[in-house]
Amino acid sequence: MINRNQTRDDTKVNVKIMLSGLWASMVFVFAYVDIFGFWRSDILNGALAGTVPGAGFEINQSFLTLTTLYILIPSMMISFSLIAPTRFNRPVNIVVSTLYAASVVASAVGETWAYYILGSVVETVLLLTVAGIAWFWPTTTHQVAKTVPGKQPGSIPTTLPRSN
Repeated sequence: MINRNQTRDDTKVNVKIMLSGLWASMVFVFAYVDIFGFWRSDILNGALAGTVPGAGFEINQSFLTLTTLYILIPSMMISFSLIAPTRFNRPVNIVVSTLYAASVVASAVGETWAYYILGSVVETVLLLTVAGIAWFWPTTTHQVAKTVPGKQPGSIPTTLPRSN
């Protein structure tokens, strides 16, 4: 018999883990959209001819190095989001995710293939979610204990303070 008073735990996820997971998802979508592109004859023929269709870039050492640098940044954001202290983590996540969202939108302009548009929309939503979570990163107020010379912080006073 089911006890209707029970609920499942809904553990609050740490902000760093959320950001890291979103970056990982974005990188997967990004990679698969590019991989699926090789089923397109225009992309495959362009690659065989040594050019990027539409953009007209020559596929050479410089292009592949810059492309690698472009994908290394969000790939490294997966680890950075987990490791970096909040004072760096928050602004870097806001700036990098916003810039990448803009670059994804720019690369989708003029695209007619539905898979590419769908992938770009999902990437953009994930990146804007990263920016939103980083922007609204919760703050914690820490209470500082006032210490009295000769007393241990947190100890219970044995006498009440006198007023003058």
